[in-house]
Amino acid sequence: MTKLALQAFGRLDGVVINHGVLSPIARIEDASIEEWKKLYDVNLFSALAIAKETIPHLRAAKGAMLFVSSGAALKGYTAWGAYGSSKAALNSIVAHVAVEEPDITAVALSPGRVDTDMQKELREKGATTMAERDYSGFVSAFEDGTLNKPEWPAQVIAGFVTDPKPELSGKYVK
Repeated sequence: MTKLALQAFGRLDGVVINHGVLSPIARIEDASIEEWKKLYDVNLFSALAIAKETIPHLRAAKGAMLFVSSGAALKGYTAWGAYGSSKAALNSIVAHVAVEEPDITAVALSPGRVDTDMQKELREKGATTMAERDYSGFVSAFEDGTLNKPEWPAQVIAGFVTDPKPELSGKYVK
């Protein structure tokens, strides 16, 4: 990825690290450690690998690094321990990048509830594992049409990466 960007543009000004999986959706008591490890490989370790690879180039460009986080990083939901804790770890990495790399503006951003396949997955799988109040809140947000359209946070993210605000470095924003 980095090599391709450098070949095409000669430098790397910003990176958006936006990926993740929700499953396993299971209470901690019922959790599979192996499933948590798989989720952490996707949500945390692959994000860390991207960050690590891009740091030298972003430092040279005084660029921006944005991790897409989640409100679940700050608030517990029944059966979301793996997902929420992996996103909380990303928030912590952002804080560390900010102090280690003062020439990079690093932030974690929560896009809110976005109408994605992940929202569909939690509506399909969360009924039996999530707390009813939380589950019904996600379902009603979908039914009421109040989920964010993906292009809304994408516009905010693109705006930040093209014009980073150094005063936000190390922060979680929503």
